[in-house]
Amino acid sequence: MSIERPVKPDPYDLLPATASFTVTSEDVADGQPLGPGQVASEGNISPQLSWSGAPEGTKSYVVTCFDPDAPTPSGFWHWVLVDLPADVTSLDTGAAAGDLPGKAFHVRNDGSEKGFMGAAPPPGDQVHRYYFVVHAVSEESLGVDDDASAAVVSFNLAFKTLGRAILTGTYQH
Repeated sequence: MSIERPVKPDPYDLLPATASFTVTSEDVADGQPLGPGQVASEGNISPQLSWSGAPEGTKSYVVTCFDPDAPTPSGFWHWVLVDLPADVTSLDTGAAAGDLPGKAFHVRNDGSEKGFMGAAPPPGDQVHRYYFVVHAVSEESLGVDDDASAAVVSFNLAFKTLGRAILTGTYQH
């Protein structure tokens, strides 16, 4: 069985336009291969992220990592962190495995874990893109609980996102 297929479009180009702001990382360089820390079999550690310039009216953040290149129709969610307080503008390396600020919580990623799952594309597959996105949210709570799926979080974001900051890493096994 071959897993050759066309490259999927940028998933955020398919959503309604929002304001943009800046996200940077000491662990992920935009458009570059992920380091061992962010690979499931080597480190499996959430990256350091810092963001600035969020739109006025931001009341919370959601942080996600999504791989649209997984060999599924729906891609693969690696990280979904919900309800970060608006005064939080950075996460340390490994923050997904520690205590979260305020009322923040994880929903299950597509590996069935509540936290970060590093890159794990099938051996020999095409280069995968990992979209680390900080979503500025217009409400203090997105209105979901920790039993929500990543798709339900994404659906709610469609109506409450004021802006997005996007950083994309790559990985090929």
